[in-house]
Amino acid sequence: MRLFKICLFGLIFLSACQNNRIKTKESEFASLPKPAANEQVATFAGGCFWALAEGMSELKGVTKVVSGYAGGTTKNPTYEEVCADNTGHAESVQVYYDPKIISYSQLAEAFLYAHDPTTLNRQGPDEGEDYRSIAFYRSPQEEEILESTFAKVDASRHYPNPIVTEIKPYKVLYAAENYHQGYYKLHPNSSYIQFVSVPKVMKLRKTMSDFIKPEFKGNWPQTLN
Repeated sequence: MRLFKICLFGLIFLSACQNNRIKTKESEFASLPKPAANEQVATFAGGCFWALAEGMSELKGVTKVVSGYAGGTTKNPTYEEVCADNTGHAESVQVYYDPKIISYSQLAEAFLYAHDPTTLNRQGPDEGEDYRSIAFYRSPQEEEILESTFAKVDASRHYPNPIVTEIKPYKVLYAAENYHQGYYKLHPNSSYIQFVSVPKVMKLRKTMSDFIKPEFKGNWPQTLN
């Protein structure tokens, strides 16, 4: 039993990159759709995009979420290149939403609760620049909203340490490989999903309960068999 527990904890604390060794050449990249007439787009990076994409997709008014890479300089990077931590990119999500249902400031607040914005270049077992926390703005108004939202959450003392999330102008997001899209739902029994991703999603459901879609309320995950 002791050996089993040691092995189990070893699996849990492997990073997402270490847990996912699918070769890019065996996969195709997802497309990045244009927003519909009633949609706006927001882009965030907050650790492994598997949990962040799921958490943001559960918010009312969010119509779709695409996982990808943003914040760096390498064009059309692969997952392996981003994991090597030499592209400048962070794992990110592109959130498509209806501003009549959820506002940009509410999305920004949800983003802060969907991960730990107080740890520099790290989220749990995932460490490196590719896991850093970034909020991308598309206008001076969005920049002001991010600054005020961050200040509000800091002042609330929701986190014992100050927020270190970067606020950067949006330039481009490269859609990630298809197998990353919806990864959380497709691999519910993965040890990484169970022990790293699920707690993040559950935390968001609790802190943003008024904004969670009805089908996800009270829908708690099964434990790992």
